[in-house]
Amino acid sequence: MAAQKSQVKVMPGAVVCTEAELKGDITIGSRTVVHPKARIIAEGGPIVIGESNLIEEQVLIINRADKTAPEPVTMEIGVNNVFEVGCNCESLRIGDNNVVEAKARVGRQTELSSGCVIGSYCEVSSKEVIPDNTVVYGKKCVRRVQGERPQPQTLQLDFLMKILPNYHHLRKQMKPQTK
Repeated sequence: MAAQKSQVKVMPGAVVCTEAELKGDITIGSRTVVHPKARIIAEGGPIVIGESNLIEEQVLIINRADKTAPEPVTMEIGVNNVFEVGCNCESLRIGDNNVVEAKARVGRQTELSSGCVIGSYCEVSSKEVIPDNTVVYGKKCVRRVQGERPQPQTLQLDFLMKILPNYHHLRKQMKPQTK
């Protein structure tokens, strides 16, 4: 496969630090915050990140190249998701209001629906769709269903959107389209 030029689209209202590593065809939705040292790598197809997501330091979100796939596959991440420090996500489908806690790992074959929490150091990599509101936790990655979805991190996003520009350089946003 020929080397492709990085094409990163940052929607208006997103805060993306220049110290983050972004490679490939990536679209970052408005009100999404990408911390320094986060890595988003689209080598096996585009990555589309929805609105109001929080991607913390040392997170790795990667759409790996799949030599068996006839054409590139798009990785889609919904809205209001939180990727905590040092987690690793290869899932091609992530719904809304999910939390992937610190050092957790979500494999390529696993799909997160909505309202799921993958606990610290837990790994889910089986070929399955994790049902809505599922919590995976503990040393043995036990599962249970919670009554409500995790709350959106609105206050934290607002705070970071004000503070990060004071201490870090930001990637340029796309210009809003006028009709």
